[in-house]
Amino acid sequence: MALLLKGKEVSDVLSAYVSRDVFELGKKGVVPGLAVVRVGESPDDLAYERSIVKKCELLKIKAYLYPLPNDVKEERLLTLIENLNLNGAIHGILMLRPLPSHLNEAVICESLSPLKDVDGITSLSMAGVYAGRRIGFPPCTARACIEILRHYGIRTAGKNAVVVGRSLVIGRPLAMMLMDGDATVTLCHSKTACLQEIVKQADIVAVALGKKGIIGKECLREGQTVIDVGINVDDDGKISGDVDFDAAGDIVAAITPSPGGVGAVTTALIARHVTDAALEIDGGRHAAWI
Repeated sequence: MALLLKGKEVSDVLSAYVSRDVFELGKKGVVPGLAVVRVGESPDDLAYERSIVKKCELLKIKAYLYPLPNDVKEERLLTLIENLNLNGAIHGILMLRPLPSHLNEAVICESLSPLKDVDGITSLSMAGVYAGRRIGFPPCTARACIEILRHYGIRTAGKNAVVVGRSLVIGRPLAMMLMDGDATVTLCHSKTACLQEIVKQADIVAVALGKKGIIGKECLREGQTVIDVGINVDDDGKISGDVDFDAAGDIVAAITPSPGGVGAVTTALIARHVTDAALEIDGGRHAAWI
């Protein structure tokens, strides 16, 4: 049976670092603040917002919620972000996405201050990931995959890694971060030919396509480590990943559960990035994530 790479263990370690930094900032009279900007009332956004608020309350980070109507004008949203960029009580800004189609998501993402962009959505933050340099913060879900590998002592150096999914949010930055860890990386997507054969050759497999069970036993072999980023909800409300977990568990060496894997670490990293930003803005300390 595969080793379960549980997210809670990693989240607990990250949360301990956050608590330490919150205490340090408190001695300077600084309360870390996170602004959560949500447009509309998507059930997924609302669920994620609740999990972020719960984590912030637990770690004594002040969460400021900015819900906006689904038909909000772009000018109003840009004005809000500008004000948050200038607000000294706000150290991090989390923009829930995707945004409604009438809004120019690229323009809105670029309006965030890279110092407060805690989920790595600005071009400057992404440039830091691709250059392997500390500029802003990396996308939290991509970093969560790396933190899981580090926590469980799974080496990336010299390994063959396959990332399935090429989004700017997860797939592409994760591929670069694995490469920064000296892995040899293949980036696949929904149009990749011979996906089964490519995945089967990998030592480390990370899947983020958003398609339930797309990676089955025919794609897997003994000795692999599988990071399943997928979250798929069926009509009965049951959550499952992009990997056939039951089949994989009898084959691979280690695998993240879904739920209970990457998501918990992502939430903890939002908090970690907020305190890192607060340390840089108000604490006089450079907080490196590499």
